[in-house]
Amino acid sequence: MGTRLPLTSVVRNLPEMVPFVGPETFERRQGRALRVRLGANESVFGISPVAAEAMSAAAAKAWMYNDPEAYDLTEALAQAHGVPQTHVQVGAGIDELLGLLVRVFADVGEPVVMSDGSYPTFAYHVVGHGARLVGVDYQNGHVDLAAMADRARTEQARLVYMANPDNPMGSWCAARQIEHFVDAVGEDCIVILDEAYADFAPTEAIVPVLPLRPNLVRTRTFSKAHGMAGARVGYLLADPSIVEILGRVRNQFGVNRIAQAGALASLSDAGFVHRVVESVTVGRQQLSALAERLGLSCLPSATNFVNIDVGDGERARQILQQLLERDIFVRMPSKPPGDRCIRVTIGHAEDHEILIDALAEILNGLPG
Repeated sequence: MGTRLPLTSVVRNLPEMVPFVGPETFERRQGRALRVRLGANESVFGISPVAAEAMSAAAAKAWMYNDPEAYDLTEALAQAHGVPQTHVQVGAGIDELLGLLVRVFADVGEPVVMSDGSYPTFAYHVVGHGARLVGVDYQNGHVDLAAMADRARTEQARLVYMANPDNPMGSWCAARQIEHFVDAVGEDCIVILDEAYADFAPTEAIVPVLPLRPNLVRTRTFSKAHGMAGARVGYLLADPSIVEILGRVRNQFGVNRIAQAGALASLSDAGFVHRVVESVTVGRQQLSALAERLGLSCLPSATNFVNIDVGDGERARQILQQLLERDIFVRMPSKPPGDRCIRVTIGHAEDHEILIDALAEILNGLPG
């Protein structure tokens, strides 16, 4: 049918945008495998052996539909956070949950506020549902909570998004600042607090779960410290009224049987997650030291990635392209101050060495 497809008015007016071009796409384009894969903030440290065993056992029962309520996993998450099960909703990664929240709280044409340049998949959901994206500039690489609150009130927004720690900046806000922000936007505005990187953050960055705030929705993931990015498991903590309404619109079989089994087992292996966090901390220090050897610095980070400051945006783009030509996959943020950086996921020591050697070679060939 081509251009005569009976599209909705929202879809007809969508810009051409892809939230995430995967490393596999680059491999297909170049016709060869990547040497170093440090651009998607995956965990190179893998998954818990306990989770791997549970997933293998669950695979034998893949002929059965999964539990649409993910009851066992939801109950375990509720116990882990000290809340009733009615406050927890599981989804196929944070991305699915973000899409549902936009669908529920942002009508066509309505404003949704976020930091300009923050997690692009959320922006993708907002635009895809026909809502109006309102971006607020970062302030020195940090989420500008005061400006976000002012803009939310001015726009009378019903939905605001922030990530803490932030992606792609790596910076973080103190819990007390976030609590003040949630109060400042008003009880009629839902605040999505994306805590995908919470396992790597300092204690003072994490808002206490209790007391629960009725307009705060917190999202967490098994993709980072748990190493289960390919399994697609995330969850949120929210008021029961929000969880109930999401239950009406969610994909009833969204989190598959194998993923549920793996997440439940990984949740029980706190020692593994602790070791991953320690490895990431060491890796951040190592990568920063290697960057300093080249006269470069890294922006402060409380995540499993660092932003290496290379001076300016054009230079960063050239470096990014030349690294890809050398089969090294990293990324760069789109907004200041991150747009003068290359964003590198923490990997193994040998990954870092390959990256830094290539970066040194590239820098020697660039003017200035």
